[in-house]
Amino acid sequence: MNTTIFQYLHSFAGQNTVFDAIIIFCAKYFPYIMVVALGLFFIFGNNRKRELKIIFYVIVSVILSRLVITEIIRYFYPVARPFIIYSFTPLLYDYANSFPSGHAAVFFALATAVFFFHKKWGIAYFLGAIIISISRIMAGIHWPMDNLGGLMVGIGSAVLVHFLIKKISRNSPER
Repeated sequence: MNTTIFQYLHSFAGQNTVFDAIIIFCAKYFPYIMVVALGLFFIFGNNRKRELKIIFYVIVSVILSRLVITEIIRYFYPVARPFIIYSFTPLLYDYANSFPSGHAAVFFALATAVFFFHKKWGIAYFLGAIIISISRIMAGIHWPMDNLGGLMVGIGSAVLVHFLIKKISRNSPER
């Protein structure tokens, strides 16, 4: 199933230069737009305390998901990228282990952290994370299971961070 879905989504690459440019944009540059949008959300938001909390949750969730959990999984469970297995030229290059997707982990963690505070923005970020994940499969640098793993790591990290911060804040004395 993993291979079948990959082959289907990747079959769209290399068919049209404009569509390839869209895939590359979504896989490589759209993530920067999502981060900048988060910064704008902070700058133009009307509740500084809430925006600071969102930024804090995002940073901690992203660090936990990408720099800790993803790297531990990659160390113990290395998976080669599709373009290495099938010996083709992808639209983008990334040589680290494929599973779980670091991009999916980061952007699903970000989306989940935002969702806890702002449902509509969180949904928009989830859609962005899905676009990034699918475009990276289409570009030939991820398997579908890589993104599913990244999704689980990202969402799980943000939920864990949210739970732990709530628990700590409940148990701390008020000042």
